[in-house]
Amino acid sequence: MAKPGRPGAAKGGKGPTKGTGGKNKRSLEGRGPTPKAEDRAWHPAGKRKAAAERYAAAGGKGKPAGASGANRGGGQRGKKDDDTETVTGRNSVLEALRAKIPATAFYIAQRVEMDDRVKEMLSIATHRGIPVLEVMRPELDRMAGFDGVHQGVALKVPPYEYAHPQDILEDVIDKGNVPLFVALDGITDPRNLGAIIRSTAAFGGHAVILPQRRSASVNSAAWKTSAGAAARIPVAIAPNLTTTLKEFKKQGVFILGLDGGGDVSLPALQLADRPVVIVVGSEGKGLSRLVTETCDQIVSIPISGAAESLNAGIAASVALYQVSSIRNAGQE
Repeated sequence: MAKPGRPGAAKGGKGPTKGTGGKNKRSLEGRGPTPKAEDRAWHPAGKRKAAAERYAAAGGKGKPAGASGANRGGGQRGKKDDDTETVTGRNSVLEALRAKIPATAFYIAQRVEMDDRVKEMLSIATHRGIPVLEVMRPELDRMAGFDGVHQGVALKVPPYEYAHPQDILEDVIDKGNVPLFVALDGITDPRNLGAIIRSTAAFGGHAVILPQRRSASVNSAAWKTSAGAAARIPVAIAPNLTTTLKEFKKQGVFILGLDGGGDVSLPALQLADRPVVIVVGSEGKGLSRLVTETCDQIVSIPISGAAESLNAGIAASVALYQVSSIRNAGQE
């Protein structure tokens, strides 16, 4: 008597089953040559290519910010390619549209109060073929977040494209300008970042530099606080802030750290007309040890004894104003 086989075991041995019809031969032939990385939609190179095509289709010129430094390392935050940010507020949305950020949708509240800014937003969005969606205010409230103020408008944009610090420095020098950068050391509040971006734009700065780790990023809160300046002032990512500052020093850039116990008072600053990076530390810990050791000077801002310290965004604004004033006086 034959022994019963194992439950589920195939009968008939290892030979081909009826109806295979050359299946193995076809599988050996393969699927043709492997497509290039940029032609594969799921591959990072393919996603970069698609983003560049969307940017060009939206009317942008050249490469999106950060593309030139893609191979330098550290130019990106490692965010998902399908992430989006919501820009809210009339000034921020209008500046983003003017800057031809490749937006995917423009939201406007029903029965919104029309002013010149809203009319211009609608005109730009319609001209560029950006979908215009009329929604109820509660939907805009949800999109803006807990403490967001949308003023009846919102814009969906791709993740912010960070530049590389060296690319920006070379570009500023090539244009014959005297570099003025702000670097953030341990600033984690995006609203502080947005305020510093706004001040950098207001006082003639060229860029803001963020460390790769332990730093705020350009999100919807930073966009809103910058009042649209994030569309005009590039933000760069330094893979290692100390290393980047040292590289800048080799190229003739002076590093000025802001600290209450500085050895130089801001009004007595002698390096304002030189290429400089102003480094701002966090309110709690201040500048890190390695960054402090890298600075050419530690600069203090004189304040009344009634205040223990300044907010990081305000400190950056005061320092930028002083540098700008000295530079403008030297040009008269």
